[in-house]
Amino acid sequence: MEQTRRAAVAYYEHLPAKTKKLARKTFNAMDKNGDGQISLREYVDYLKKNKATDFTHQSLFTALDKDGNGSLDFEEAIVLYYIMQSGRAISCQSCKTFLAGAYFSCSQCFFNVSDSTYEICCACYGGKNYTHHGDAIFCDNYTLLRQSRSVIQEAPIKKRRKVLKSHKKRLLVAEITVGLAGITVGVADLASKFYCSIM
Repeated sequence: MEQTRRAAVAYYEHLPAKTKKLARKTFNAMDKNGDGQISLREYVDYLKKNKATDFTHQSLFTALDKDGNGSLDFEEAIVLYYIMQSGRAISCQSCKTFLAGAYFSCSQCFFNVSDSTYEICCACYGGKNYTHHGDAIFCDNYTLLRQSRSVIQEAPIKKRRKVLKSHKKRLLVAEITVGLAGITVGVADLASKFYCSIM
């Protein structure tokens, strides 16, 4: 989780002032009693109200709570904001824990046209504690990233530029449309659409 936390701080530091104000406003909206801390109850209530139930799992809240005091201060909530904006809110399909670092994905599902993917934590993969289609080939998330780049590099340059230009616009729109609920098009979704369009 520490790598995600560092990425979140770097991401936040590069946000425009207007977006930083929106992040603070979102924090204040979650902090119903105004004590400067978001309790688990406030966290879950806010996310359910804003139809962001993918983020309500206890393991994510616990991972966000760096100091372990049972609530989130603004610095800890910045990590949630980053996770929501970046599409990093991924949970293990088997044990349902939040996947903060390395994890395994079914490569067939990852590169498939469908919107769903199948990710599992290292413990579930290593312990064969999952149920998925029989011919599944699993790769860790870093290997998939490298394979994805290889696929992009193999595409004809003209098509690559056209698709990249289109997706760059989508990423900008996703960044602009940050709402109070923090629900935007995930980076993984954009990447999936990109890979399918160059295949």
